[in-house]
Amino acid sequence: MRLKNVLIVVKDIEKSRKFYHDLFGIDLVLDNDGNMIFTEGLVLQDEKIWKSFLGRDILPQNNACELYFEEQDIEVFVEKLERLYPSIEYVNRLMTHSWGQRVIRFYDLDGNLIEVGTPM
Repeated sequence: MRLKNVLIVVKDIEKSRKFYHDLFGIDLVLDNDGNMIFTEGLVLQDEKIWKSFLGRDILPQNNACELYFEEQDIEVFVEKLERLYPSIEYVNRLMTHSWGQRVIRFYDLDGNLIEVGTPM
């Protein structure tokens, strides 16, 4: 057995598709009416579909998990993030951990936590 995808819930699937493509360069593989599968194993699902499966409310910014990306030239990424999404909500701006890795954490358009770090 192997992990196939990671699914996150979004309110506006088209805005989220653009967000993930603009910032991370991931491309759409399959658009299946409220479910979008992308390269790198990311799946976006429309919030209405997810709520109907669970029968529960969605809790944005629950801080229970994060999507982690690595970027060699993190300063260029930060500039792109600030230019394309100036009102993005940060958890922490670019910082350096004690072990030398540089990271930035922020929420996507729907409160899903994202971390971008330099390769370890």
